[in-house]
Amino acid sequence: MAKPSLVVTDEDRRMTIIEHLEELRRVLIISIIAFAIGSAIGLILSQRVLEILVGPIHQVIGNRPLIVPGPLDKIFILFKIGMVTGLILASPVIFWQVWTFIAPGLRRNERRFAVGFVTSATILFAMGIGFAFFAMPIALRFLTGIGGGDLIYLPFADKYITFMLIVIAIFGITFELPLALTMLGLAGIVTPQGLSRRRIPIWIGIFVGANLVTPGVDPFTPLLLTFPLIILFELSLIVIRILRR
Repeated sequence: MAKPSLVVTDEDRRMTIIEHLEELRRVLIISIIAFAIGSAIGLILSQRVLEILVGPIHQVIGNRPLIVPGPLDKIFILFKIGMVTGLILASPVIFWQVWTFIAPGLRRNERRFAVGFVTSATILFAMGIGFAFFAMPIALRFLTGIGGGDLIYLPFADKYITFMLIVIAIFGITFELPLALTMLGLAGIVTPQGLSRRRIPIWIGIFVGANLVTPGVDPFTPLLLTFPLIILFELSLIVIRILRR
């Protein structure tokens, strides 16, 4: 009679709750350190990043300077820019830590997607930021053109920079939709057939979600986010079909 194997493979082993908490603690510590280092670099580069951020509004109003009403506002603005820049610079490390946290729950053949996961997450995040810079001049022309010449837009630096940073963060995060759907598809939680059958409700959900997460009350900015997300959703269906084969 053959003896049962005493070898415990990675797929047979399951982490305890304490081990999960310790792993989560490790992930958080490394992510915070990466964010701190990225923020330090971001603060150094904040002046140059500021010049990039004011690019969209300068395309609309010309090279007029933005208004800073308080003497400390410049410091707060540069500090805010440095923090967000730090988060962007640290994002590859954070994405990798997220992968290392969820990897123990995956099968061995699913873990080979590690590099693809981190690379895709970083590229999609960068695509979202890039699209935000492409879309914002269009949105700003629409928003500042309301009221005609009777209403003159005088941009306050803090409000504009805050608006831009929020939009950049929202576009970067929401562009991770294909990656999230692909992971759910590989895990068998969703199927391309099921997603295809619910295409119209999902499109409506994307539009509603875009209205909820974008700043402001205008209908134009959410549309600029809705269209690329629908395209990414359709592309994710193709990717899921290919990977599941």
